[in-house]
Amino acid sequence: MIRAIVLAAGAGTRLRPLTYETPKPMVPVVNRPVIHHVLDNLLRHGIKEVAVNLFAHADQIRGYCGDGSRWSLKISYSMEPKLLGTAGAVKKVEGFLRDGPFFVMSGDGLSDIDLTSMLAFHRRRRSLATMAVKAIDARFEYGVTLADPSGRIRGFKEKPSWGDVFSNKVNTGIYLFEPEILRYIPRHAVYDFGHELWPKLLKLRKPIYAYECRDYWTDVGNLSEYRRSQMDCLDRKLRINIPGTEARKGVWIEGGSSIAPKAVLRSPCLIGKGCHIEAGAQIGPYTVVGDRAVISAQANLKNCILFDNVTVGKQVHLDNCIIGANGHVKENIAVYEAAVLSIRE
Repeated sequence: MIRAIVLAAGAGTRLRPLTYETPKPMVPVVNRPVIHHVLDNLLRHGIKEVAVNLFAHADQIRGYCGDGSRWSLKISYSMEPKLLGTAGAVKKVEGFLRDGPFFVMSGDGLSDIDLTSMLAFHRRRRSLATMAVKAIDARFEYGVTLADPSGRIRGFKEKPSWGDVFSNKVNTGIYLFEPEILRYIPRHAVYDFGHELWPKLLKLRKPIYAYECRDYWTDVGNLSEYRRSQMDCLDRKLRINIPGTEARKGVWIEGGSSIAPKAVLRSPCLIGKGCHIEAGAQIGPYTVVGDRAVISAQANLKNCILFDNVTVGKQVHLDNCIIGANGHVKENIAVYEAAVLSIRE
């Protein structure tokens, strides 16, 4: 049986201020936490047993994911009172992982990667450790990988400077390991995949391979990437479950929402559950409205992300804004290029 561990313990410092109150895996993408989409993809590829490691805001993640039954998964949790690093987190649950190959997934990476294809590649190469890599232009913030034509990894550097860049194949943080790998991770120690384990395996000349992912992948790591992930979902650039009913092409509406006949919804956009949208309001394009939002008359929202329970006053203009949960934007103001937890009257 193939199992997986989802790493969900990070603090998400690059997404602040959004992550002061919300852990990074719980930041919503098309009104579902990022980790929800990760679990969807695991289930899509037949993986039924998953461990999730926890640290920051652990109660929110555990409260949302529960025992995994909403996905027909079985989820167990590994609490880290002190962060152990990416590889240390895996070592901590080695009893769960030692019976067969296992995936390591980032709880804050958005992807529809074909894990079935990655597993087949891993088995054909008789790989000890397989890393999913993605060719991108912006190489700066990710580990880069150099592989030969067979995919065998010959070089690797974690988050290099420009002078160190030797490839445009970046480390996605999605791995597939044989349980033997657990022998190379020290027990009860802070240990990292990118800085320590992968370089060790390379030095030992172990059979490690890079699987080039041609599917969608982005690290929801900063505000610009976060905004882009929403737009890509609405543009259907990845296989993802957008909630609600597609009332017309590119306009999704979840249940229980009241939308005035004279409100204007411009595609693509998504309206969450239990929203109230008044006459003359204009929403979209590229706007996601969270659950139980109130959008008042003559408000105009473009390229926005609204978390749950947001109220937008009359004649408010928002462009490229992120409004955190319970935010209240007062009447007759315009806000551009803002990322805030809340604006209150």
